[in-house]
Amino acid sequence: MDKAQKFDLEHRTSKFGVAAIRFCQTVPSSLVNAPLVSQLVRAATSVGANYAEANDAESPRDFRHKIGICRKEARECKHWLTMLAAAVPARRDEMRPLWQEAKELNLIFGAALRTLDRKHRED
Repeated sequence: MDKAQKFDLEHRTSKFGVAAIRFCQTVPSSLVNAPLVSQLVRAATSVGANYAEANDAESPRDFRHKIGICRKEARECKHWLTMLAAAVPARRDEMRPLWQEAKELNLIFGAALRTLDRKHRED
């Protein structure tokens, strides 16, 4: 993997959504698990969708808004993964890499927002 691919957030957020989908397809269905899985899939796929929208933003304000949604959705993924770990404790170890990636994406988008805010104050 070259440096450009390593830091390609559009690819990374897509990979995260796909990994979440694949994991969720293996979670046993139950009255408790079904809504948790549904919420996780929505949030995990929303990170990449909103990042793609941010890249086509109509204005700097629109870009910042979409990046903010990316951060919130990544944080939400951590929540749903925590709930799924409680519901299906035997699968907790499989969820850790997804939780870690959600955490890293949340931190990346948080740093991007701080940079945007700093730049805005300087303008």
